[in-house]
Amino acid sequence: MKQTLLNAKELSQRIKFSAPYINHTLKDNVFIEGVHYIKPFGGRKIFYIWEEIERELFKKSKSVQVLVPMARGGICHG
Repeated sequence: MKQTLLNAKELSQRIKFSAPYINHTLKDNVFIEGVHYIKPFGGRKIFYIWEEIERELFKKSKSVQVLVPMARGGICHG
């Protein structure tokens, strides 16, 4: 099981978000500890797992169905 571990600066070069944005906004909101990143030996250093980040980036979003109510009670599917 080979995984590519990246620090925030290295990850920022791949996904075109700044390192501070990755560490303060995406971490723990989009990227989950133990899935997308690890803290080895319980330390402060964070390593992002590239293969999991890439999987998250290309995950298909759930499509939202748009329903428009019509004047006579029908529904238009958008």
